[in-house]
Amino acid sequence: MPSEIDLRESRAGFVKRVIQILMLVCVFAGFNLGYAGQPDAQNIAAQPIVITDIAGRTVTLPKPASRVVLTQARYFPVLGMIHPDPVSILAGWSDEFKNSYAEEYAEYQGRFPAIDRIPVVGQHTAASFSVERALAVKPDVVIMTAAFAGIRPNTGNAAASSSPLIRRFEAAGVPVVVVDFFIDPLNNTVPSMRILGQVLGYPERAQAFISYYETHMQRIAQGVATLKHRPDVLVHAHAGATGCCNSPGVGTFNEMIQYAGGHNIGEDVLQTPTGQLGLEYIIRRNPAVYVATGTGSNRLKGLVVGADVAPADAQQSLRRVVQQSRLQPIMAVQSGNAHGIWHGFNDSPLNVVFIEALATWINPDAFSDVSAQKTLDEISERFLLVPMHGTYLIDWEKP
Repeated sequence: MPSEIDLRESRAGFVKRVIQILMLVCVFAGFNLGYAGQPDAQNIAAQPIVITDIAGRTVTLPKPASRVVLTQARYFPVLGMIHPDPVSILAGWSDEFKNSYAEEYAEYQGRFPAIDRIPVVGQHTAASFSVERALAVKPDVVIMTAAFAGIRPNTGNAAASSSPLIRRFEAAGVPVVVVDFFIDPLNNTVPSMRILGQVLGYPERAQAFISYYETHMQRIAQGVATLKHRPDVLVHAHAGATGCCNSPGVGTFNEMIQYAGGHNIGEDVLQTPTGQLGLEYIIRRNPAVYVATGTGSNRLKGLVVGADVAPADAQQSLRRVVQQSRLQPIMAVQSGNAHGIWHGFNDSPLNVVFIEALATWINPDAFSDVSAQKTLDEISERFLLVPMHGTYLIDWEKP
């Protein structure tokens, strides 16, 4: 028969074991509480995702997308700002990233060799896009820009129903999510990033970039609000690739120039998003700031900037473009306020880099604390899966 001492020791051992079990329960509960504020993949996947896209349409997905058709492959790096392995979720895309941004494509090819195996379901225009081929890869969502769909953003279901592309996918039971970085980027970049975060199941990654973006855009807005003069600006789009001089009219680039504190001389004569300006008109307006854009795809004639481009090569191409276009007499060139920049910033959430660069070139004193190159480096390091190595901005230097 156990003694009283034995019984006390037995009870003590039992209590000790109970305490140990309770402590383990608390530890595991603590782990769960620690993640409670961060939606993990399983929790997100367990709930339907209800999205209001840029067209104003309500789209419901049963779970984060895992088989995406990307109608314009130029946005692949944008998906990479949100999803850690965007190649793994792409069921199909267009050919434009490989063909129009060959240097950037090669950079991603080195990081993601499987990128070569993504099925191509169309070219980069709506007219060349094959709905049949897109449906054949069995997507669970199609990501499409408003421009590609042929609709205006924020116009609702009625306008969206006028898009043949959207109608055909919806008739096949495939949801379409509309975003926009081109038609109205100043108003739609942030909600488009938020939408992509929802679609791909990484809302916190999208929000991290949104917070960074909004901080930088607010700095420019505050600086411009105190300015009393808006210098004339010529943005020479795809400089050297066409005759002199392709310029923004109304729309995307024009709004960015305005936001950065300048006046677009193309706005005064062009009623379309882009158009040709005559040399006589440009010389008569005598813009104080000249900005050439290019992608590096036309190395014989155009502005050469982008991935793996050396500064000396970019500088030489800028001088060549100015000379070929006979723009040496304008004030911007004579004063050294002529620049080159990568055209890809235009239709991208990295438009903040373009706007910061414009602001510092238009009003350097008001934005002496702003560095577009530093912003690009920070975005490259913090948000991009493949850093942007090369020359993406260049200033005029006389030979």
